[in-house]
Formats: sequence, structure tokens, C-alpha cells
Amino acid sequence: MRKFINLYAMILALPLVAIMSSCEPRALTEADVTVKNDQLDQLLADENPEGYTIYTLNEFLDTWMTETGNLLSDSTLYRTRSTADGKFYMFTVDTLPTNGKGIYIRGRVTTDDFGGNFYKSLVIQQIVNGKQQNLRISADLGSAGGMYQTGQEIMIRCNGLAVGRYANQPQLCVPSYNNNTFAMNASEKVGWNPGRIPSAVFRKATRMIGTPDQSKLVYDTLTLTQLFNEVKEKPLPDSLDMDMVRKADGRLIVLKNVWFTGQFDDNGTIKNCTTEKPDSSGSANVFAPTTLNIGYPQSRIISNGKKSMMCSCSEYAKFAYYYLPGANKKGVSDCQNWVGTVTGILGWYQDKASSLSSPDGYEWSITPRGIPGIGFADIYMEKEIGMNKFEVWEPKEYDPKDK
Repeated sequence: MRKFINLYAMILALPLVAIMSSCEPRALTEADVTVKNDQLDQLLADENPEGYTIYTLNEFLDTWMTETGNLLSDSTLYRTRSTADGKFYMFTVDTLPTNGKGIYIRGRVTTDDFGGNFYKSLVIQQIVNGKQQNLRISADLGSAGGMYQTGQEIMIRCNGLAVGRYANQPQLCVPSYNNNTFAMNASEKVGWNPGRIPSAVFRKATRMIGTPDQSKLVYDTLTLTQLFNEVKEKPLPDSLDMDMVRKADGRLIVLKNVWFTGQFDDNGTIKNCTTEKPDSSGSANVFAPTTLNIGYPQSRIISNGKKSMMCSCSEYAKFAYYYLPGANKKGVSDCQNWVGTVTGILGWYQDKASSLSSPDGYEWSITPRGIPGIGFADIYMEKEIGMNKFEVWEPKEYDPKDK
């Protein structure tokens, strides 16, 4: 009898096993997640019966991003600090048509989120007539670099998304309304601003073209003096300079012959970094000490002796509590002896429009993707220790036990 029951149970279980096994997803193939260049025309034609346009990144901004955005009205305001005179806005959102002709952009990913400086964000690069065009993308992806690796070319269907500026930096996004009453200067920050594209929406809108190829990325290698001959060091609050700033944002550069000065910008005042603990003091001589969870990007000054700019880093980056090159538990007196290159993403972060006319501060910044041993080795420094002999900088993390 027991054998009969067991056999009967096995017979009943077979359909269930079959159903469960049929629900197992098949393994993804390369064809499921990537497309070849020669397949694009047919694919785009099939999904866009009304036609489509593939914009260069600058054409995309010129066509769809306006100065005020299309969400501005008496009832739906941007952050009050977004504008000082109603002419230039640091925070805007322009929604894009959902229907009609397809709106496409394409570019190669230049960033990586392993180091923690590009959390839930990407920057893409496109080379047009030998020059870089770039655009930030705000996407709610927990590990963007896991799927969209550095060097991967992507094409995005932008219909139904938005383009806007967050702290004057253009980006592909979705509308987001900030009503955080606990933020610092909360009354100035309530309103519309660019938000992250939901992960499922972004994946559906994005195609990967081929496989990642970092050799196709273009790095502009130049000195600080050369950079400021190409972009104005102190942009003016006028249409020409604001357009220049926004088009330069996201550029992948290598700054050569620079060093860390051991200083930082404290709300417009340049101060020396200290040997205080980075988990309690924003002046510590590391890349990005605590902001006490306010979350603004920390900056440390780099210089070539004549020109200066900021090296920006998130307090949540994996190397945030690593000493600056030349800094240690004793201070920053050795920083100027360590000279080399800083690679990263150029930006002009300005979240308060009333500061546009201020002659103080260093609005331009470079954001590295990592340091040696953590992500990309975007900072290379060396110190001369003898005739044609040099010591290469090896990153060292702050250790509270190191007295």
C-alpha cells in the first residue's frame, strides 16, 4: 500500500516539476543585451513608424533643453535658489514627448561607479568632428558599472524622459519634486529638479552597441593654464558663458603637472586642511571627510603654481578617507612635493544662482573615478628623491590608531 501511495505521489508531482522547470529563465546571450551597428537602422525603423532622429549630444541639449524648463509656472516652482534674476536657472526640467518621432542619443560610457564617486549616475562621451561632447545621465541603478561598463557604447530612446540641469549640470533625467523639510536651507531647496530615471525604464530605453572598448575613449590631456584658455576660468552670468559651461560639463580630461595644495574651500573661504578626524571634521587632510550627512561634494584644491581648481569627491566614495598625496598624520607640508596627473570628469557645480556674480571661489572641478588600488587609477603622483629618482605615491587610508 505504501509503495502505491509513493508512486501515486510521484505521478502527481511530475506536472509540478515540469511547470517549475519551464519557468526557469534561460541564460542571456550576447544578442539579448547588445546590438551590432549594422543592425541599428532596421531596429530603429521597426520601432519608430513615425521616423526618428539621432541627435549629437550638443544638438540634443540645444533642441530640447531650455533656460527655464517647461515645468516652471506660478504653481510649480523650481528651488528658490535656482535663479537670482529670472534669466539663468541652475535647476530646470524639460519633459520630452512620449509619442511621435523617436528621440535618440548615443555615446560611450566614461565613468565607473566602483570607486563611489558616480553613484547612480553615468557620463557618456561622443566624438564629433574630433572634439568631445558629453552628457550626464541620472539613473536609479544600484550598480550601473556592472551592466554599463566603462567604454560601452549605448543608445538611448529619450521619449517620455526629461532633460534638465542639477546645479547647472545638464543631464538626462526624469522630473522629481524635492520637499525635504529637514535639508540644510530647506526653504531654498523645495521645488522641481532632475531626478533619477527608474532602473526598469532606463534598461528598456537603452541598447548596448557592441561590447565595451575603453580604447575608444578620448582623454584631453592638458595643463590647467591650457584648460582655462579653452574654457573661461571665471564664467560670467551671461548666455554665452553659461552655454560654454554647460557644454564643457562632463568632459573627460587629464590635468598634468599639478599637485594638491593641502587646502579646501569652506563656503568660499580657502583654508588649510587639518589633522583632525575625517569622520567628525570637514577640514581633515583626506579626499572627502564627512559633511555630517548633508551630502554635498567635498573638494580639495589642486594647482600648477599659477592656476587652481577643485578635485571633487563624495564623502561616500571608497577612498574618501584616504590621505591626499603628500599628506599624513603630521599635516600637509609635503603635498606640494608630489606632482603628477589627475584624470577625471570636468564639471562646474553651482547650486546657488546668487553666487554666479561672485568673483570668489573655484567653481570648476575634476572628479576622479578612483585612485590606485580602488577603481580607476585616476591620480598619479610622484616625488623626486634624488637625481632622476622618483618615489611613486601609494595611497594610504587614515587610521585613528596611527599616532
